[in-house]
Amino acid sequence: MGKNKFSEKLKEGVSVKEIEEFARHHTFEVFSVLAIIIATITSSWDYFTGPRLSLFFAALGTIATILFPVPIERGLKQLYIFSLKQEKSTQLILGAVKLVAAIFIPFILFGIVGLLAGSSFHYYIRHAQITNENQPSKSKRSSEGGEHD
Repeated sequence: MGKNKFSEKLKEGVSVKEIEEFARHHTFEVFSVLAIIIATITSSWDYFTGPRLSLFFAALGTIATILFPVPIERGLKQLYIFSLKQEKSTQLILGAVKLVAAIFIPFILFGIVGLLAGSSFHYYIRHAQITNENQPSKSKRSSEGGEHD
């Protein structure tokens, strides 16, 4: 989207129909964002459990995934494939359950976010190691060798 189109869209605003279409197309993402916002609010102001437990579960999820990446990534993949393959009505029910969990037990949601963070950490570390290994070495060549060392 060009800069002019973007500024025009800001001036025009977003219609209700566009919001509904976006929410229909990205149901899972919308519920996830809403759940994280609600969990942050309920956790920050000590409604039910407080921020300490949420931070603890986020850290625990991250550490567990860094230590045991393969089984946890496999489980996360199965969880998200299951969620995304459901009909829209079932996705709405799962989203509502996620919102209720965000209100009453936000540390569970932060634990899952921690698992995703650890999975991402593991992925990018491995990617950086592979990229590093595939770069040519910068060592100086000796003049003793022939054309092909």
